[in-house]
Amino acid sequence: MSVKQKVSMVSLGCPKNLVDAEVMLGCLPSEEYEITTDEKEADIIIVNTCSFIREAKQESVDTILDLAERKHDARCTLLVVTGCLPQRYQEELGAELPEVDIFIGTGEYPRIAEILAEKRTTPGQLRYVGDPNFVFDPDLPRLNSSPSYTAYLKIAEGCSNRCSYCVIPTLRGDLRSRPFDQVLKEARELVAGGVKEINLIAQDITAYGRDLAESRTLEMLLAELVKIEGLQWLRLLYAYPDGITDELIRMIRDEEKICKYIDIPLQHISDPVLKKMGRRGGEIEIRRLIGRLRSAVPDLAIRTSLIVGFPGESDDDFQRLVQFVEEVRFDRLGVFCYSREEGTPAAEMDDQITERVKRLRYKKLMKVQARVSFKQNRRLIGTVEQVLVEGYSDETDLLLKGRSSRQAPDIDGLVYITAGTANVGDIVSVRVTDSSDYDVIGEIV
Repeated sequence: MSVKQKVSMVSLGCPKNLVDAEVMLGCLPSEEYEITTDEKEADIIIVNTCSFIREAKQESVDTILDLAERKHDARCTLLVVTGCLPQRYQEELGAELPEVDIFIGTGEYPRIAEILAEKRTTPGQLRYVGDPNFVFDPDLPRLNSSPSYTAYLKIAEGCSNRCSYCVIPTLRGDLRSRPFDQVLKEARELVAGGVKEINLIAQDITAYGRDLAESRTLEMLLAELVKIEGLQWLRLLYAYPDGITDELIRMIRDEEKICKYIDIPLQHISDPVLKKMGRRGGEIEIRRLIGRLRSAVPDLAIRTSLIVGFPGESDDDFQRLVQFVEEVRFDRLGVFCYSREEGTPAAEMDDQITERVKRLRYKKLMKVQARVSFKQNRRLIGTVEQVLVEGYSDETDLLLKGRSSRQAPDIDGLVYITAGTANVGDIVSVRVTDSSDYDVIGEIV
């Protein structure tokens, strides 16, 4: 019997990338490969990269170079780079990263086992980068790398929104919704495997079904997902604002399993900036949407992401954004400095903002949001939240930690539990007793 090769996977970037990495791991035959989390023990290291913005590209390159050292000081014999970076820079990477043995794009990664087999008989650096047109089929194996009680469920690939700053259509292609029955099948399999929380993801979940031959919508999908016995939380991530219908808001309000949480990437509030970004709708529409959401679901946690330093963003535009954040009081907020990405319309625009100004605006907006978040969390003191227990605190074994239904994995704060006992994966009632800028503290009721 041949000795199994050990494979280590490092996945960078967003949850959508993580799902791709999990599919690759699932596609490696267990009789030939063994998965390890220790890169120093790995014969094969796979780096699943992101290249959405400059910082992500730099992180990808730094990680590749760091792990390339394992070919000298450990047992690694094969370094594989997959995902957005080779898809975007397929012509340049070979010469710039000679340490890499195989490059695989966003449409070829399910062929990972076949490609590794080809490499055994093919010398030199190999490249497998075609059109980014793959759509995941649940008949393909997937190894969930998240804790057993939670998982991401990707309902579509690509994006057809064409925002002027974004390279996603180049990296991932146009919107391709997964067939309705396939999404439901995977969801049922995840829950049968012990998953209690499903986080729906796509570049834009509200666009789901627009490209399918038969009439399907996100709302129709949710109506079936909530029927799955054993599923307790269903979370909505990355909803384009003009796709949020009254029916969707009603379902968030009325369906017990749908978390009172929604992630709506707004990017800005100034009409001139939004127009240059290629976004649909303006300040009036955005404020009306938030009003509808808050009116229908008063306890709804709203998360958004904003871009500062977009070309032509004036001081007045930025002050309008600051005022908007102070007034609206988002429960969760991510801020990004505009990244000038080649191949996008925004990269060719006049009035590019200096990096110094971008950083100053970033720091100011985050400081504003810290105050907002602190006040929002203080309002929770005395209330009872449903909390998914995730284990002990990283600082001390005396505290349990978890997330409420109003906190998404990895990107939002935590709940620290100071009294009571529970097992990992339990959903328990916690009375909030204290808070900080981004986390809350409580006791199991």
